[in-house]
Amino acid sequence: MSNNKRPKLTTNKYLLPFILVTSLFFLWGFARAILDVLNKHFQNALDISITQSALVQATTYLGYFLMAIPAGWFINRHGYRHGVISGLALFGIGALLFIPGAEAGTFYAYLGALFIIGCGLVFLETSANPYVTELGAPETATARLNFSQSFNGLGSLSATFIVGQILFNGTDNGGNIVVPYTVLGIVVLIIAVVFSRVNLPEIKHQVTEEEIQNEKETRIVQLFRHHPMFVFGLFTLLAYEVSEISINSYFINYVTGKHWMNDNTASIVLTCCLAFFMIGRFTGSWIMRSVKAERMLLICAAGSVVCIGTVMLNLGKVSMVALVCNYAFEAIMFPTIFSLALRGLGNLTKSASSLLMMTPIGGCGFLLMGIIADSTGMLSLPFIIPFIGYFIILLFASELSRKGKPSVLCL
Repeated sequence: MSNNKRPKLTTNKYLLPFILVTSLFFLWGFARAILDVLNKHFQNALDISITQSALVQATTYLGYFLMAIPAGWFINRHGYRHGVISGLALFGIGALLFIPGAEAGTFYAYLGALFIIGCGLVFLETSANPYVTELGAPETATARLNFSQSFNGLGSLSATFIVGQILFNGTDNGGNIVVPYTVLGIVVLIIAVVFSRVNLPEIKHQVTEEEIQNEKETRIVQLFRHHPMFVFGLFTLLAYEVSEISINSYFINYVTGKHWMNDNTASIVLTCCLAFFMIGRFTGSWIMRSVKAERMLLICAAGSVVCIGTVMLNLGKVSMVALVCNYAFEAIMFPTIFSLALRGLGNLTKSASSLLMMTPIGGCGFLLMGIIADSTGMLSLPFIIPFIGYFIILLFASELSRKGKPSVLCL
């Protein structure tokens, strides 16, 4: 009887750290989802194009790209806890810089603040994502990360609804963007103080035989030379980030450009889509306690390819339904790809995690969607970008399924 019981996500030993670190997923979900309404707000308030407003995403995710390896180096030396505190401090400072940014009154002042927020978020994500996979049994690592990432979805839908109502309030210039960022900055700095006072157990990784044999090589060289599936996973995660961030950022422009709804309604519908996304992650976390992660990823990638292909066919309401359904299919992708890419890396896990956290630079894919939309005037054609991304994920999942390896993190 006991053999048929599903394993627990975590143990009593790690319950408090698991709860505390999971709360961080809500925070960066909130911070990243604000961008999806912020670029449309700047289009309205500053009279700029879709391509220009895409700099909101590009600048934030440039922070991820440039700081990911330094964040990994810092966490390797000082541990997960200090990585979290540093990330929260940068995040809070960047949010409060919206106050002088508003006084400066230029788009580029806001971009500077967003860059600092991006630098803070990469410290948080590089620390929290691998840490969560280790707070319990290896066989539930993927399910555990999916569960924590579900709160990322809760943060996202909270941001699009709350901030959408503030910015798209029916006035000529919309609401004041400084207000939500000021509140967010204060909350984040308070949480940083809390983390500075608690003791998070530091997980020690086992040094593998392979690392001993290749000890003269740097960790990053070892990853690229001796772990081809990690490299495939790295580019697959980049493809996912291009797809997911681009769709979220383009969503309001797409549905308003089709004249299906106004900005305010579109932000509410986007919130509903992100609710689908969150439900998809909770459900996926539950399912993957008994279904192999690579099989789940294969099914969901196929679903996303079909959905975005339908959107590109420009079938009116059918395309709209397909776009909404895609949020459920893509929900489990980031944590699943992330944990599968880290599988079996032992003492290379922190360095590998920092490389994986360079992938949000894929948010610049929205820039490509904006260029296609502005240059062709065709609102459905830009979806070719996420379509290619989901197809790459399908190939990765197919390769993992073909190899037939157990979906266990051997950390």
